Amino acid sequence: MAMRVVKRPSKRFLVALLALAPVAAACRMDMHDQPKYQPFEKSTFFQDQRAARPVIDGTVARGHLNEDRWFYEGRGSANETVAELPSPVTAETLRHGRERYDIYCSPCHDRTGSGNGMIVQRGYIKPTSFHDDRLRSAPVGHFFNAMTNGFGVMPSYAAQIPPADRWAIVAYVRALQLSQNATPADVPADAQAKLDQPVEEQVRGAAASHGGGHE
Repeated sequence: MAMRVVKRPSKRFLVALLALAPVAAACRMDMHDQPKYQPFEKSTFFQDQRAARPVIDGTVARGHLNEDRWFYEGRGSANETVAELPSPVTAETLRHGRERYDIYCSPCHDRTGSGNGMIVQRGYIKPTSFHDDRLRSAPVGHFFNAMTNGFGVMPSYAAQIPPADRWAIVAYVRALQLSQNATPADVPADAQAKLDQPVEEQVRGAAASHGGGHE
């Protein structure tokens, strides 16, 4: 059986390899420590010595060209607080608004909007009731702006609640205000006859209309 002969590297090859080792190491080091500025690092190139440069006027982050001020800011073209919602209110809007309200708003404002939520009961500053005359007459944009920018001790919820959800919450707040201050005249004519029914019959009728009626 023939023996395979393995040639040893020549001395010339080993010398060349050793000579290239520092170059390879330097390349590796440059990848780890790239010649770039770190955040807040001092610069000797710019006159103000700041490495981080301010953005050019009019720059808009990709995907954030929010030109619709009514929807994104709750303000009109003259910077006024809008008095109307940006889209029609549906049953789905109110359902979603109630869900978001219960999550983010009820800990302070409670489920009815009276301002006696659980963290208020534990010592947090009590917010004004939504049923206060001042807030009942406030434009809808006021509530949207409060969620967007914060109001008093209330922080901004812009990071937690997208604009569409904020408007759904505003619609539900209006529904809460109406529910606590409604009069018989606000009830549709075809439903006013039910007002004279005993409460038990009204509850049974409501349950039956949702498929859950039983004796």
